[in-house]
Amino acid sequence: MDLRQLPNLGTLKAFEAAARLESFSCAAQELFVTHSAISHQIRALEAELGMPLFKRDGKRVALTDCGRRYAAQVRAALFDIAAATDAVRAGDRQRRLVISVLPPFAARWMTPRIGRFIERHPEIDVELLSTNAITHFNRDDVDVALRFGGGNYPGLFVEPLLDEVFFPVCTPGFNGGRLPKTPADLAGLTLLRNDDEMWGPWFQAAGLSGWSEPRRGVLYQDSSMLLQAALEGQGIALVRRSLAMQEVINGRLVRLFDIDGPSPGTYWFVCPPPLLETRRVTVLREWLHEEAGRFRALYAQCPSGVPLSAAAA
Repeated sequence: MDLRQLPNLGTLKAFEAAARLESFSCAAQELFVTHSAISHQIRALEAELGMPLFKRDGKRVALTDCGRRYAAQVRAALFDIAAATDAVRAGDRQRRLVISVLPPFAARWMTPRIGRFIERHPEIDVELLSTNAITHFNRDDVDVALRFGGGNYPGLFVEPLLDEVFFPVCTPGFNGGRLPKTPADLAGLTLLRNDDEMWGPWFQAAGLSGWSEPRRGVLYQDSSMLLQAALEGQGIALVRRSLAMQEVINGRLVRLFDIDGPSPGTYWFVCPPPLLETRRVTVLREWLHEEAGRFRALYAQCPSGVPLSAAAA
């Protein structure tokens, strides 16, 4: 068999549709082409085969006996091609794990850890989508979303992954190394500002009644930018535990005081319920909870004012 002598696949698809629907017009609508395009492809196929496939009676067409036999064989072959294509696509999709993550959490929490998941499951191809956009699972090619908030996502499987707290940090060399020893010592020091990490709730937790939000200095709209400003020694930042702990562990930042501020939200594991049955989502969920537990244990070992590496030593 010389596969080079086969008719064009597009022509065979046009013939199969016309034969099944017994109408060139309906075949054109199904394939989103014109009536004349279908007619031209059928005539070209008949010329290539050297025999008529349709009997024409004005605008009506009907298959010849040869056309009917050929249509059945072509349809079976096209179904085999479609099935093989679906199997390949499904196999590839089963290996792909697409996770939508908020950019700061992706950069500061997921990225330092995801290598352990890849080492454990090398057969899974991980795609991290770093985005603030709301995930629409019925439209977007996403398996799991990790979101920060109140957990109100109707129609989806939702479970808490990691609770959050806020605490102040600065570099070890900030203010010439003269770090504040009590919350009251923050007076007169540069407190970095961010709309998401408000100082007011932390002031209350620290017993600093009457203290108000800082009004001067740069206002950082992004949590990662706020953290980077602290790393550059620009001041003291009130940061999320999930974003800052790696820098505290590395000794680049110092956690000030043993006082945590309340968080308005929690990190949630979100996915469509049917995807919970897939292996790629199951193993990701298990791994994320392991990492969250390990992270909480690390935080419990980290005293204020001392880098974790020094505390462990």
